[in-house]
Amino acid sequence: MAPERILSTRELNPFEKLVLGLLCEGKTNSAIARKTSHNEKVIENTISRTVSAFNIKSDPDTNIRVMLALAFRTHYGDAAFDRLSVACSHSEEDEEGQKLCNSENH
Repeated sequence: MAPERILSTRELNPFEKLVLGLLCEGKTNSAIARKTSHNEKVIENTISRTVSAFNIKSDPDTNIRVMLALAFRTHYGDAAFDRLSVACSHSEEDEEGQKLCNSENH
């Protein structure tokens, strides 16, 4: 059984959200650094801080970047997925025209 996780122990700052949004797009630390005009060490430190903010623990069977992306998308939405231009097979539009996943498997 997976350990219970606290989704977020604090709100992320705008730069942390930017970095994690790019991480959710599959960008490497190097690509994120170029995109944000920072060095890779700043990106590594930012990712490390956000891992702590989401209370994600490292172990040999866990991919930290995947867990971080999942936690971020759960807490802040699926904008990264939307930018991939891949239609969800069970999406529907709400009354405001927003596409929502209507899967029963969440």
